[in-house]
Parts: sequence; structure tokens; C-alpha cells
Amino acid sequence: MQNEGSLPTLDIEGHIATLTLRRPDVANRLGPDDLEALHQHVQTVNQSEARVLRLRSTGKYFCSGFDIGKLAAGQRGVGFEPLVNAVEDCRAVTIAEIQGGVYGGGTDLSLACDFRIGTHATEMFMPAARLGLHFYERGMRRYVTRLGLNHAKRLFLTAERIQASDMLACGFLTELVAQDALQARVDTLSDTIADLAPLAVQGMKRHLNAIACGTLDAEALANDIRRSTQSEDIREGAMAWKEKRRPNFLGR
Repeated sequence: MQNEGSLPTLDIEGHIATLTLRRPDVANRLGPDDLEALHQHVQTVNQSEARVLRLRSTGKYFCSGFDIGKLAAGQRGVGFEPLVNAVEDCRAVTIAEIQGGVYGGGTDLSLACDFRIGTHATEMFMPAARLGLHFYERGMRRYVTRLGLNHAKRLFLTAERIQASDMLACGFLTELVAQDALQARVDTLSDTIADLAPLAVQGMKRHLNAIACGTLDAEALANDIRRSTQSEDIREGAMAWKEKRRPNFLGR
């Protein structure tokens, strides 16, 4: 059990959930207890009415991945990959609020999110090769599908540290904002997404990820398209458009 700080917390307010890492004194590294708590929180979000999940951290650093001390002690972080995969597969749209450094497995946790908003204090590196660690399959797939093969090779095969501007240029960050504007931008993006039709958003998120990985299920896509065209939400959207008002989507 780690003693620095406390376990990650989850807060849900309306359609927006916020998951917070709370080990600032150790750069928000994750031990087995953190992974278990995070996995439970993601499951809670999947079973809730939340349409957006924000991932944020306390302190200077966003996340430094799995606790290297546990690796040295022979623990392989076997729960890390399933946790990051669960974040990628989360029903809600996910936003990483990256206020500072993000390292190791923390970079994959960020890439698993749908949006990654950073500041000029943000930096990253992937030290797997320095540790003698071969990264897991789906994490490498995320790097390649989101950043491209050349950028993935640069980061994995050199363990090079890169700064926020390069992170934006290579696609790791989807947006780069001033430090004092970060939370407001994430709040605005969260509200924007939460106001959209959840059946359409959640279906398109799932199928876009599948297309990127070459695993699209055409039948499942057709079913989701049919479901949305027969939904109450599409009728509400059309009526709100006609009446020039904000729609009230119920996800049915």
C-alpha cells in the first residue's frame, strides 16, 4: 500500500464525472491499490448517467505510470493494461486534463482518453526501454493509431523527453492552453459534450475507435445507426433545431 496522498476519487455531478489522482508527492504514480480503485471508478461511471469522464490530478504532475519501485520488487503491474483498456472502452467520452508532466504508463492512460488538453508546463517521455520493459500490445496500438508509426518509434525507441509544443504537433495533445485556462477549457468541453445526444455520441466514439484499430463490426455499427434513427433523441433534436432552442436529450 502506498502512503503518499490517497487513493483516486470519483465525483459525479449530473452528466459529468471527475476522476482525480491524489498522490502529488510521488508524481501521481499508480500502485496496485490505485489501479483497483480506478477500475472500480470506471465501472461506476459505466453504470451511471454520466456522459463525460474527466481525468485530472493534484499537484505538479499528471501521472508517472505504474510505480517503478513495484517493478523492481518483481511486481509486473498486471492490472495496468486492463485499467487503461477500460478507460479507452469507457461508455462516457473521456478527457485528460494534463496540467504537468506525464510519464511512462501515464502517457498511455492519457492516450486512452478521447481528448487530451495540456498546458505549456506539460511534458512527456516513455522510459520503457530504459527500464528493460517491453510495452504491452494494446498500448503500442494506441501510440501508433493516435500518433502514427514514426512518432511512436521516436518515443518508444529513444525514450526521448518532449515538450508541450511537440506533443501538440505529433497529436498527443488535442489542445494546448494556458495553465490558468486549463480547467475552464475542460469544463466548457465537458458541458458541450454532455449536451449532445448520448446514443449518437457513445455509438460514434465506439465505432471510431474500432475503425482506427481495424476492428469495425459493420453489423454493430448498422444496429447503432438504426437505433439512433428510431430514438426519441433524434425527434427531440429535430424539434429543438426547428424551434431554435437547446435540446434536452434523454438517451433513449
